Amino acid sequence: MVKASDVLLVIVAIIFPPAAVFITNGCGCDLLINVLLTILGYIPGHIHAFWLIYRRMQAEERYGMGGFQYVGSGHYEPIYQSGPPSQGPHGQPMPQPQAPQYYGATGQY
Repeated sequence: MVKASDVLLVIVAIIFPPAAVFITNGCGCDLLINVLLTILGYIPGHIHAFWLIYRRMQAEERYGMGGFQYVGSGHYEPIYQSGPPSQGPHGQPMPQPQAPQYYGATGQY
């Protein structure tokens, strides 16, 4: 589903690609790459900006609005991850990690 903010972001990318990259990913390596691509040729800067916008739209569809964080190179990961799976690959229960046992006054685990 395309939102109005996505359309506005594409319009910004058409006018000035580094601004769209800054809006989506902040000030980082991708912004530097996009500035260099835009200086070297306006079309490569556009392609890079559109690719980053597309990746962000995919992350919004997969993880929900605000349920992801940018980790670099056009990759996103969920903010909230579920716990470990309760079953292994062949249906056996997965062992749950145990906290170390503390033995009081001796201060040993």
